[in-house]
Amino acid sequence: MDRVALRGLRARGHHGVFPHEREEGQTFVVDVVLGLDTAAAAADDDLAKTVHYGIVAEEVVAVVEGDPVDLIETLAERIAQQCLSNDGVLEVEVTVHKPDAPITVPFDDVTITITRSRV
Repeated sequence: MDRVALRGLRARGHHGVFPHEREEGQTFVVDVVLGLDTAAAAADDDLAKTVHYGIVAEEVVAVVEGDPVDLIETLAERIAQQCLSNDGVLEVEVTVHKPDAPITVPFDDVTITITRSRV
């Protein structure tokens, strides 16, 4: 399976369990790795035979900017399902970064990584 990766997609969302997270929002960073077969697209040099990663990027940002959820696990699942709705995408790995998580000790990042595939 071939891989198309989008790294560092940034969007402001209102996700979290605390009221200030819902009210003020924060930046989330998302990485997605799409699993698909790119052989036909490469052979014919045809965008229609692969995934349009620009559209996928816009869809991921729309999910992050969309309806708030409590958990980044839920956000990652919604992103994964959106990615899998694209024709040709057979598998997706999603990492959601929450660099401004409400943690009381110094830290660099909080992430969740999930992998989902078509059944």
